[in-house]
Order: sequence, then structure tokens, then C-alpha cells
Amino acid sequence: MVSLLGLVVYLFSYAALITALPTQRAISGYAPVAATCPATQLVRTANGLSDAESNYIHQRYQKASQALESWLKSVDETFEFGQGSWDSHGGWSDWAGQGKAPVLALTSSGGGYRAMLAGAGVIKGFDSREVDKTGVSGIYQALTYHAGLSGGSWLLSSIAGNDFPTIGSLQANLWDTTLQNSLLVPQILLSPQAASVYSAVEADVQAKRSAGFEPSIIDPWGRLLSYALLYGPDGGVVDTVSGIASTSNFTSHNAPYPIITALGSNRLIDGTCIPQPNATQYEFHPYEFGSWDAGVDAFVVTEYLGTSFSNGEAITCVTHYDQLGYVLGTSSNVFGSICSAVPAENSTAVSALTLVEDLAEIVAVGHPGIPESEIFGLYPNPFHNYPSSALVSAQPTLELVDGGVGVAYQGNPIWPFLHREDVDVIIVNDNAADTQYNFPNGTEILHTYQAAIAAGLTRMPVIPSVATFVSEGLNQKPTFFGCNTNDTATIVYIPNFNYTYPSGQPTAKIQYYKNETDGMIANGVEIASYGGKASWPLCLGCGIMKKSGGTLPNGCAACFKEYCFN
Repeated sequence: MVSLLGLVVYLFSYAALITALPTQRAISGYAPVAATCPATQLVRTANGLSDAESNYIHQRYQKASQALESWLKSVDETFEFGQGSWDSHGGWSDWAGQGKAPVLALTSSGGGYRAMLAGAGVIKGFDSREVDKTGVSGIYQALTYHAGLSGGSWLLSSIAGNDFPTIGSLQANLWDTTLQNSLLVPQILLSPQAASVYSAVEADVQAKRSAGFEPSIIDPWGRLLSYALLYGPDGGVVDTVSGIASTSNFTSHNAPYPIITALGSNRLIDGTCIPQPNATQYEFHPYEFGSWDAGVDAFVVTEYLGTSFSNGEAITCVTHYDQLGYVLGTSSNVFGSICSAVPAENSTAVSALTLVEDLAEIVAVGHPGIPESEIFGLYPNPFHNYPSSALVSAQPTLELVDGGVGVAYQGNPIWPFLHREDVDVIIVNDNAADTQYNFPNGTEILHTYQAAIAAGLTRMPVIPSVATFVSEGLNQKPTFFGCNTNDTATIVYIPNFNYTYPSGQPTAKIQYYKNETDGMIANGVEIASYGGKASWPLCLGCGIMKKSGGTLPNGCAACFKEYCFN
């Protein structure tokens, strides 16, 4: 197995090699392009949902609540259900005095291909469109939001970027082949069979530089990942985050609203490269990019990422900077943790295989390979000189990294839903590698709780210590947090566990053979269904509906005793 850290060295060298090659290249569809600026305002202060998101959620909620009712009634007909409505102020209203259908969100954690495949299995178990049904099939149709981070962003991008197909179809028609023939393995990338891909990625990175934008290690990283995740021979080169809004399942509101997260580095602000516990959390979605956090507190229209702004006014407009591969690569940017320029002994004649095998080359004295700035996901700062964005207003570029790195890493993208007060239930699928065996132990969700308290956010329910997590086995079974606190969201915590397959695979594993892909996804289905436990569908329904205001089935009391932490 090729190590991920070794791959980092290769990609740095690969990026340097690309910039040194003067050979003629084909025209690339990857580069950002100049555009006419619209008359509408592109930057806004973060004072609630945008009109575009609010309108989408209004339509999505109607379908999601109907799907939730259908699933609940299939589990137990005595669930009392009210759908609610979305009022003119952008908030939920009770319906017929029965309370409202809760707004559900799913989070898919980081953890490389392990997290992607385990998370895919969870969705497969939740999706009523799949051929093989579980007791929880239908929950996916009841989601209003879905957030992904790092490996979870790979999963979410592969779903949203391909117009929200089933996991079964992605598995059979894409991943079984592309993960086995992984372009992240240098021996495969440098083979004659992959020569056209190698050339195309060269051209893409060079085209971005020629368009006037500094490439970084995230450009080849995201492009190579995309060949595994997006249909077509070109690795989704023209796909953008904003383009998701034009897909058929999105325009018909048949899909949960997708959000990809990343962290900001303060390297240009105070010299602190590694994200600290209070690092700014950014989110990318079809309509906007930005952050709710103090010091940024603003959003920009996603389609116009890359545009030059000052005080919220567009100077020179650009589109296609929100290229989907670049965004999913940004969300999985573990390279930023190196926090230094990376030298190469000979960046114009590099031996990739030697560099992958010899990790010592990272600190070898030699000619400089990649400057420190190019280890980040680089975004021209849309909040330059913007009054509400005091933390970043002076810097021309935002430098972003994986949300699962830093001093108090948070591998679960819960943060967006602590700012969306109408999200009632957050299903947290945790596929972290907190232990030596690559399973979660509560560390990362605890970090989110601690960061939320420090930021004055009150919607996160109490999360216990790691010692309590492990001693009570909360890291090996579903748990409900916030059952009895009406002012917080309910978190349905579903951790990775090896029911039928050794699912604690290393985060650095960058190649999965077909049997491994299928085994990981099948185990994920078991995670969703709690190993097929007969009472789980009822108990999950009880946990979702506990705060809705309706009458619950008689069996819910036993469920709360078993699953509610507090």
C-alpha cells in the first residue's frame, strides 16, 4: 500500500514538474474564466439563509416530510405526524396543532476512502430506491440537508456531482473500477494506460496558471480524485459546485441540500499555520460560499468564487473557480498540516516512485520545490475589505484545509447545522480513526461540542468525555444526544463498527479492490440498520420524533431508555 504521506511528496513534485514543462498542451476546461458581473449583490452579511437556499429548503421540506411520514407509518402506524410549513420569514410553523415534521440533516465524516465507503453504505441502507431494503430504507428520502467533510465530501460530491444516483449504481458502475485502478497510486498514474489522464491534469494545472491564478497542490490532488468520483472520461473537469443547482434531481427538489466544509488557516493573519480550536469553519454549497463565524460572518454567491472584490463590490468577475474537484480536494487537504515550504532535490527531473517510498525527502535539503502558500486550497478572498469580515478582510487570499486537521480537529461537519436553527435532528455518521484500529471513540464530536460552547453556540447537545464514550460503549452503537433538551438539536450518533467486514481501514489507504469496496459498503448498510436489530427502526423513529410534539408509540419509552445518553 502506498502511504498518503508519500503521495503528498509525489504531488508536490508533480505540481512543480507541471509548471516546468513548456510543451504544447490541449485546451483545458478546468481554468477559471472571465465573466460579466451581474447587477445583483454577490456578497452579503451572514444574517440568515440566502433567499436561494431558503426557497430550495421550502420545496425540499415538503417532499422530505412526506417521505418521513411514509417511513414512520411503515414502522408503526401510531406515530402522530404534522408536516408544518415554511413561513414568509424563513422559519418553520406548526401544522394542525400536532407539531411539525422535524427537519433532518445527515453528516458524513472525514477519513479518506474508509469514510467515503462506510458512509456510502449508510446511505445505501437509508435509501428506499435500493433493490435490497432495510428497516431504515426511506430515511435518505426524509433528509433536508447532507453535509460532507474530507472523505465525506468525496462521497457527497460523487452523489451530487452525478445527479444523486443510488449508491448501488455508483458502486457497480464507477467505484468498483476506479478505486481499484486508483490514480492516487503513482505506479498506476505513471503507467502507459494513464498517460492521457496525466497529460490532461498537466494541462489543467497549467491552464489555471495561464489564466492568472496560482495553482496549489490541491489542483492535481482534486483532479486525480475526481477521476474516481465523477462519471465521464475527463474526471468531471467542467463540473462546479454551483452547477449542482442545475441537475435534474436538484431542480425537482428530490435531493437533500449539499454542504461541503473546510477550515481556514490563520497563517497570513498571525503566523499560525495549524488550525486552532477556534479556526474559521467555511462551507461550500450550490448557492453560496462563506462562514457564519465571527471575523468572517459573510457569504458570496458560489458561482462567482475567484472574483476580485473590495468591500463587497465586484471588481473583475470570474466563474468556474468553484470547480467541484478543487472544492472536494480542499475539504480533504491534509497537506496543509505540513506548514512549511517543501524542497525537492530536483523538481524538474523527479523520480516519483523514489519520493513516494522515501518519506525523508520531505525534509531533505535541496532546491525548493513548492512554496508554503501552495500547500493550501487557495481562494481569492471575496471578503476583502468587507466590514463584517475583520479577521480576513486584509488578506487577498483565503487558505483552506481539511476540517479534520488541527489542534482540536472536528471530523464531523456538524457546524453548519448549529447555525441553521430549524434543523431539528442531525444524524452524525462518524467514520473517524481516533483509535489505533481506525475506529471512532468520540474525540471529534467532543471537539465540536467544546468549540460550540467556546463560540457561544447553544444548539449542540452535551457530549461526554472520551473516557465515558468508551466505557459506556457509545463508540460501538447508535446513541441519541439531546433527547431531553428542547433548546438543542437531537444528534443521532452512528459510528463505524465492523459488523460484517473489517471496516477500520487506514485513512492512508488509497486503493480498494472490488471485494474491499463491496465489503466496506455492505458493512455500512449494517451500520445504518444497527446490524439488522429488529427494534432499531422503531427506536430511530422515536429518536427523530421525540421533540416534534406529536404522540409517540408505546414502545418509544424503552427506546429512550436504551439509546438516550442523558
